[in-house]
Amino acid sequence: MRGAVRAKWAVCAGVLALVATACGGGTAGPGGSAVVSASWGDPQNPLEPANTNEVQGGKVLEMLFRGLKRYNPGTGAAENVLAEKIETTDAQHYTVTLKRGWTFSNGEKVTAKSFVDAWNYGALLDNKQKNAPFFQYIDGFDKVHPDNGSATAKTLSGLRVKDDHTFTVTLNQKFSSWPDTLGYSAFMPLPQTFFRDHAGWLAKPIGNGPYVVDSYAKGSVLKMRKWKRYPGSDPAQNGGIDLRVYTDNETAYTDLQAGNLDLVDDIPASQLKNVRADLGDRYLNQPAGIIQTLTFPMYAPRWSKPGAAQVRRGLSMAIDRGQITKEIFQNTRTPATDWTSPVLGVKGGYKPGLCGESCEFNPAKARQLIKDGGGIPGGRTTITYNADTGSHKDWVDAICNSINKTLGDDKACVGNPVGTFADFRNKISAKQMTGPFRAGWQMDYPLIQNFLQPLYYTGASSNDGKFSNPEFDKLVNQANAAPDTRQAVAKFQDAERILAREMPAIPLWYQNGSGGYSDRISNVRLNPFSVPVYNEITVG
Repeated sequence: MRGAVRAKWAVCAGVLALVATACGGGTAGPGGSAVVSASWGDPQNPLEPANTNEVQGGKVLEMLFRGLKRYNPGTGAAENVLAEKIETTDAQHYTVTLKRGWTFSNGEKVTAKSFVDAWNYGALLDNKQKNAPFFQYIDGFDKVHPDNGSATAKTLSGLRVKDDHTFTVTLNQKFSSWPDTLGYSAFMPLPQTFFRDHAGWLAKPIGNGPYVVDSYAKGSVLKMRKWKRYPGSDPAQNGGIDLRVYTDNETAYTDLQAGNLDLVDDIPASQLKNVRADLGDRYLNQPAGIIQTLTFPMYAPRWSKPGAAQVRRGLSMAIDRGQITKEIFQNTRTPATDWTSPVLGVKGGYKPGLCGESCEFNPAKARQLIKDGGGIPGGRTTITYNADTGSHKDWVDAICNSINKTLGDDKACVGNPVGTFADFRNKISAKQMTGPFRAGWQMDYPLIQNFLQPLYYTGASSNDGKFSNPEFDKLVNQANAAPDTRQAVAKFQDAERILAREMPAIPLWYQNGSGGYSDRISNVRLNPFSVPVYNEITVG
């Protein structure tokens, strides 16, 4: 998920125009069950499954939908939900059989057509869905979503409905781990009312998950309520969730302390020194599938010329990750030693230390590498970041201080703030970066493939630095085609070793999910994506 960037929260106490129920604790829900109030940010896009690729919208889709699989809130393992079974003999042709008895909240049955129609809609270029690239492995994607020009087909040739409970999928390459990607929101089913009355559905989305949308006042509050007839095994344990929009996580934290809010999932950096004393055991701090990096613009000649790889590795070795994560982040970050996340576990592809010495703080070696590579291009490197969210200035300044101290030059590295996240992303998309820029990745699904292919494969959708290496691409293709996870992981790790050599992006730190909650609620935890497991929260 691009950026792993949380929209800044909105104020409760400071926005008087909110509806009367927007501030204060939870309210009564259906059947007398209590409703939980939680901080939130308006999503970037409408809540279509194939058009939501950021954290805030993803929180809602997790409550509103259930797909073929779901990622276990504790382990992250991909487990069947609507899928009775997903079968293949060659890792390229799959038959999906659905469980019976599932419906959408409007009573419409969930069928094979619900999935096939939703995936075709998501993939079609005309529909401009952000998550269209997730369907790129299905046969016919190049016709419905060409790189250039208009679509020459309306549906994916690799999808076929056999009957109400069975459909087949043909991929355009072998991909043994493909079934494990199907818990991601882009692959959720859609009711026929989505297509018959699209505007009406967008105004009040209908899904098949444990919650239904009660109302949504943009900029204020989205009210989710328990769906009493939910057929799944993980029903809501509360009456609903009021997601209240905040533009400032400091105010959300203040409201939590004052008893006006039940749950926040983004503790302000300024409060990290105090949060344990403030909340005690009600403070959440646990590993999440998020990594922060500095990405280089490989399209810029100064960063792709001979010797530049040595300079990039030298800059990586000039960063004292341990000191920064301790002093700036109060140990809510862990120094990164590869390009994935510890939440994957060893079996899932995480290999501590894979980056080797290139990710270790070594001032002497850093100076030598930078010198051998011809020095920092232009004599100075600028680290670009957006200044409107996330308190990025503090850690960017800390990185530059570490580099400058290492090189004995207080002008070798400077921060380059860009006013807004939108402007920052626009500059990246327009390939206007001249030096490294802040980047982050929150996993879409817990596979090593998701940390590598979208970011570093030639032409991949989130390859913002435009890194291209035929050897890396070949290894990724071989990993996808591997007959089992063990062999796939080994190939992906071989591809990571190329990243360690070329350093197109400097791994900085793995990010923990953080949050806090009131004494009014219990059974609160974050899943491996750093999102609260809303349906498990109890009140009282």
